[in-house]
Amino acid sequence: MAQPLATLSPFRQGALLPSTEQAAGGRRRVVVLGSTGSIGTSCLDVIAHLPDRLEAWGLCAQANWEALREQVWQFQPAVVALTDGEAIRQMSRQTLPGRTRFLPGADGIGTMVADPEVDVVLTAIVGSAGLHGTWMALEAGKTVAVANKETLVMAGPLVMDLARRKSAQVLPVDSEHSAVFQALQSGRRDEVKRVVLTASGGPFRGKRAAELADVTAEQALRHPTWQMGPKITIDSATLMNKALEVIEARWLFDLEADQIDVIIHPESIIHSFVEFKDGSVLAQLSPPDMRLPIQYALTFPDRVDGPARRLNWSELGSLKFEQPDRETFMALDLGFEVARKGGTCGAVLNAANEAAVGLFLKGELRFLDIPRACRAALDHHDFSPRPTLAELSGIDRWARQEVVRWKTAKS
Repeated sequence: MAQPLATLSPFRQGALLPSTEQAAGGRRRVVVLGSTGSIGTSCLDVIAHLPDRLEAWGLCAQANWEALREQVWQFQPAVVALTDGEAIRQMSRQTLPGRTRFLPGADGIGTMVADPEVDVVLTAIVGSAGLHGTWMALEAGKTVAVANKETLVMAGPLVMDLARRKSAQVLPVDSEHSAVFQALQSGRRDEVKRVVLTASGGPFRGKRAAELADVTAEQALRHPTWQMGPKITIDSATLMNKALEVIEARWLFDLEADQIDVIIHPESIIHSFVEFKDGSVLAQLSPPDMRLPIQYALTFPDRVDGPARRLNWSELGSLKFEQPDRETFMALDLGFEVARKGGTCGAVLNAANEAAVGLFLKGELRFLDIPRACRAALDHHDFSPRPTLAELSGIDRWARQEVVRWKTAKS
């Protein structure tokens, strides 16, 4: 079974990480993979607000070379990487600060994260593409702040086993998993009865399936509380994001599927609960601002003043909770099923969902067909209980093709 995060954490063993004043000559050197996305830009905002503690040592993006170039001139990192061919050609023509080295291509990510100067790698590349950088960072024994839940959905047992073997540390950045991790500091892993992940409910909370038959991508992208990229925003609308988070929590915290639950909390103030065996329940509360969990991962175990918004207790009203509508939002049950079965199921669900969301955003698939396409891919794949990384890569490609076949046959 995967090594639980709580026992991987030096904090849990009583041997604290070096404080930020001690690490990297007074500052922790951070590599941000996916620096131009929503998590990446929030991470850089945290770094900008904590210049005495954090340094943007390396930045990486896929294709948005214009935004990356602006970040390079603002933060002047030691290294910068791009993976898209056309973006690489454009960036090669640009002038960069004298100290900044340009590393083109996917190999540049491995070079960047393995550098002995690096203290923390934040992995915020969207989708299955984020697995490569996370794996390379763990191979190098780095502390990895994981904002890419797909990494653990696809290869949770392999990733956590690698972290254990390399004495690397995995820290969660997802607000829900950060909340669980923070609550776990108050108890032992064997004292946990269950964790409850909260969900905003997305833009279609309270709607029935008949009302969602013809929703558009524009409607699905109107999230009521969070500002996120298009893929994760659609996942929030289908509740697939919560399905993926159930799987992530299963491997990250070494839980069984029946120790995880989900509740709808539209205000997004309570980010998750941990219930202990004695009946005590600990929760983490804060405004919906990703800068807080990002900062906690980058400065752990220290808590310092930062840019995240604070709760205004004088204006705080009632907090609401609802049970999720599993009939309308079928994706949630897929997450629990995959968390129970493990093996190749996580890679299939993740890839099928990425493909289906892409088709929906292009107007080629209906909203309610996203979980149906994922269901079909799960039902038709050749299950393997202990796949290798290479096998997961192959099943990822198969699942994407299967969704296209399913759509064509359905049409």
